[in-house]
Amino acid sequence: MDPQQSAPPENPVAAPKTDYQTLRKMDHSLARSLAWRAAADWTSQILTWASLLIVVRLLTPADFGIVGMAVVLVPYLRFITDFGIPRTVVTLRDLTENQLAQLQSVTAILSLVCFGLACLLAKPVELFFRSPGLAPVVIVSCIAVLPQGMRAVSDGLLARDMQFPVLALYEATRSIVAAIVTLAMAYMGYGYWALVWGNVIGTAVRCALVIRRQPVHFAKPVLNDIREPLKFGWHVLVSIVALNSYERLDNVTAGRVLGRSALGIYAMAWNLAYVPLEKVTSLVTIVLPSYFAALQHDFVALRRYVRTLTEGLALATFPTTIGLGLVARELIPLALGKKWVGVIAPLEVLSIFVAIRSIVPVLSRVLTAIGNPRFVMWNDLAALCFLPVAFYIGSRWGVTGIAYGWVVGYPFVAIPLCIKTFKTIGMTFREYFQALRPALDGTIAMVLLVVAIKVAVPHTIPLIARLILEVAVGAIAYCGTVYLGHRARVMAFVGAAQRFRQARKEKKQKSLLQT
Repeated sequence: MDPQQSAPPENPVAAPKTDYQTLRKMDHSLARSLAWRAAADWTSQILTWASLLIVVRLLTPADFGIVGMAVVLVPYLRFITDFGIPRTVVTLRDLTENQLAQLQSVTAILSLVCFGLACLLAKPVELFFRSPGLAPVVIVSCIAVLPQGMRAVSDGLLARDMQFPVLALYEATRSIVAAIVTLAMAYMGYGYWALVWGNVIGTAVRCALVIRRQPVHFAKPVLNDIREPLKFGWHVLVSIVALNSYERLDNVTAGRVLGRSALGIYAMAWNLAYVPLEKVTSLVTIVLPSYFAALQHDFVALRRYVRTLTEGLALATFPTTIGLGLVARELIPLALGKKWVGVIAPLEVLSIFVAIRSIVPVLSRVLTAIGNPRFVMWNDLAALCFLPVAFYIGSRWGVTGIAYGWVVGYPFVAIPLCIKTFKTIGMTFREYFQALRPALDGTIAMVLLVVAIKVAVPHTIPLIARLILEVAVGAIAYCGTVYLGHRARVMAFVGAAQRFRQARKEKKQKSLLQT
């Protein structure tokens, strides 16, 4: 991690409470966990991309639209099944074995209840979207919630013990299995069922692997024994449900107001815009809470992690997300075909939103880790009230208008989180902005030069040549600006990476000598 020196604590509560050697070990552990997760995620993502490029040519926008409607219930039921238990296990680090067994029984019961609820709601969902034949697709999609209740506590224990290489491997396996099943069924002509069963089978495989690695017994739930973890889990659950509600109500608006083909177009634009962010978000949501929870009483160390992680996330995501929007007009016809050109406009807008979205989850994870999930919950509930209004108003201008709903509305979610987090851990806005400076400067230079290329280069040049030129110029502009304007920061990250590699090498040599 970045060796930045922290400012002196503003009050005794914020005084450092973690010794230097422990922090060094945590830095190396975090770097190793992130490296494993990133390697597994991007390996599986490359295979998923390759599969998607084939699948989109075998299926139609309407197929993707049907699945987009069918899976509306899945995330909600999955979150209810989990009941925030994985994050509760990570944060409340002194739960007994008996309490964990009781929580395991709670999530198992909830999984059965949620699947039954899915069966009851399948027909109303079909009527809501005005799509005959949708109910069976909804039911099959929701089969994925059944194994969720068996693995919630196991997931939390593996994360608490920082077994992220194992979790990364299991997640990569899920993605690969889902991609293979989807591609095979699409090739055999199963249409939208290929997307449905690919997700169900991939999820079941991952759950089986987690349970085998970290089995947890069942015990009869006693409310007095698990009241506190359930209360914490409730705050986490409400926050997650609210967040995922407003993150999916744009799709609901597109499907309900504009129809299934428009939903297919918008869903594809969202998926493409979110691709560079998805894997980074998984690092934040899965890896970081365990480390934040371990340092929940050391605000100096937390400020250091917030600065460094925000800087690293921005450096990685800003050029990829905004860059994707810049080259969308050349990339989409080449990669997906002319039937998907409607994706271009919403993708250009969404690329701006996801750049902002990439750095915000760090703040909510810090607040939850230090025992304040309640504020995060109310902030997400407020967003659930006004963002759908923005989507509905935007739908008057089609799928691009819905995308603009994100750009206009999301700052009202992010700003309260910034204020609360900074006040809690004693961080200033100036510190935070300085962490963003390298990525902001590089992105501005990239945008200016790529736009200049678009204006200067004749449109008679083949699309593939224009795409290669724009990507090359954008990459050079970004990397050059960051290196020349913020060389010290770049070298700090390089030095941290070198120390990490050296530590791994020494650990490996020590292990060999002991053997």
